[in-house]
Amino acid sequence: MSKLPPAPPSLDELRKEIDSIDAQVHALLMQRGDIIDRLISVKQTQEVGSAFRPAREADMMRRLVQRHRGILPIDTVESIWRVIISTFTYVQAPFSVHADLSLGESAMRDSARFHFGFTVPYIAHFSAAAAVEAVAKSKGDLALVSATSSRTPWWIPLEAQGAPKIIARLPFIERADHPAALPVFVVSRVADSAMVTEVEMWSVRVSGWNAETARALSPLAEIVAVPDTAFDGAALLISITRASSLDKIKSALIEAGASVRSTALVGSHATRYTVAANDAPRS
Repeated sequence: MSKLPPAPPSLDELRKEIDSIDAQVHALLMQRGDIIDRLISVKQTQEVGSAFRPAREADMMRRLVQRHRGILPIDTVESIWRVIISTFTYVQAPFSVHADLSLGESAMRDSARFHFGFTVPYIAHFSAAAAVEAVAKSKGDLALVSATSSRTPWWIPLEAQGAPKIIARLPFIERADHPAALPVFVVSRVADSAMVTEVEMWSVRVSGWNAETARALSPLAEIVAVPDTAFDGAALLISITRASSLDKIKSALIEAGASVRSTALVGSHATRYTVAANDAPRS
């Protein structure tokens, strides 16, 4: 006689499994806190400066995406880990998030809360320049500013040696229906050894900027441009990847009739993942 298949678990049994997993997750988070507490003691004698580590954070997020599977949305996992990282960074070295609201409050607030949670203080500013200035005056704060448009060249102060720099581009995982889809740059002051340099951010000031010049650069790089009265042209913030060098950008500008007045590296960030509908993440 063949054996009957085992009876499916009861709802009560499944709920007990969930309760057990929840307790383990909580215990692991507390264990992580204990390690961070020991890390703080080590840093007090071995390291001085901001607790942000953009290169390490990018590596952590890549590994998270690569191992993820199942019905839990990747956006939820991304937000949970971003909040864990940010909160434990805050515990190590308290900081505030200064947000530029010039292009809208709700989307910027969603981005800040998605990536940094509610424990980290949130300070609103009416311009990108004001948010960046607040970070420059702080010990370890960060600013969130638009990565696609601007009314002023807020990145010019980042040119100076020792000034804050662009350290990240959010969201790290890009998708059409991302709950915090607003493209933003993160500006802060971190150790050079902690930076990730897969995409360099350059401040370029030019004369003779016009629609034709903009079209010549569009295939080569992502650009934020605003009028620059000092040079009768434009101040540009240009994202340069390994596939496109600064020399190519300058040559394209000159060929289009523009004059390059100055260039300065103002930060860098990690290459992001892009997720299409029903596709696995890809970098």
